[in-house]
Amino acid sequence: MLKDGHGRVVDYLRVSVTERCNFRCQYCMPEKPFSWVPKEELLSYEELFEFIKVCIDGGVKKVRITGGEPLLRDGLDNFIRMISEYKNDIDLALTTNGYLLPKVAQKLADAGLKRLNISLDSLKPEVAQKVAQKDILKTVLKGIEAADKAGLKIKINTVPMQGINDSELCDIIEFCKTRGYAVRFIEFMENDHAKFGAKGYNSTQIQDILKTKYKFEKQERNGTSPSQNYIMDDGYVFGIIEPHKDDFCANCNRIRLTASGVLIPCLYFEDSQSIKEAIKNKDIDKATAILKDVLLNKPEKNRWSENSEISTRAFYETGG
Repeated sequence: MLKDGHGRVVDYLRVSVTERCNFRCQYCMPEKPFSWVPKEELLSYEELFEFIKVCIDGGVKKVRITGGEPLLRDGLDNFIRMISEYKNDIDLALTTNGYLLPKVAQKLADAGLKRLNISLDSLKPEVAQKVAQKDILKTVLKGIEAADKAGLKIKINTVPMQGINDSELCDIIEFCKTRGYAVRFIEFMENDHAKFGAKGYNSTQIQDILKTKYKFEKQERNGTSPSQNYIMDDGYVFGIIEPHKDDFCANCNRIRLTASGVLIPCLYFEDSQSIKEAIKNKDIDKATAILKDVLLNKPEKNRWSENSEISTRAFYETGG
């Protein structure tokens, strides 16, 4: 069993397989990328898998694959199959913008993927194009449909932005309700890579918008999810991710690994260590020792709420 320095069980590993993305979303990476990590500097799937095995053997029960946009990396279904075949009851999930899903959703499901988080910030083509700086909506909706047909469990992620998609929050709820999808609204996380002047909404403001149409009540937190959930009169449950708070940190059960081998103990905490050299040298004992040290020094809570400064974290590297 993996535990951090505060006695919390860590059983959730998020693995970024690429920092590249085919969108330029205003809240994440709006401009043409400055410089990508060369492909040869990334860990191969086989190398990532060696570390994932260490984590699974240590008690990790959930692995989420992220990016960037993870579907941009060739052979992702083979990587998923490696993990699934090593432990077939692992909770294996993927976060994606959905654009490439139409052609690969069934392959991912066949490989052992169980769940998808799909970004959907608008149901209007012109608004979706404004957010992603690319004509995307028709293809993303086809991707969602393909994932549903493949039997994958779907959760929708939406980032409400002032003056952009704020009039659509209730429409997105209806889209998800009628299809049986969960939805989580995510507070905009200020960062150096977002478009200058981009502004989001906090949880209270999001709730105020939804209250114009729905009645709902706050649910007690359970488990380790960072989502604060709310239940409507008809029983539908939606969530809001509130990164500017730290009340979910007490139950934090996750660590993150980037495609270049950097092990990150907390999304809002700059300290990290690299396992790249150890893995490249096939020194599993060394990689395991680094993992234990990272866990020992995992912070008790995030620092986001301490000063509300703009983060220097590149979320396209860590997958959010």
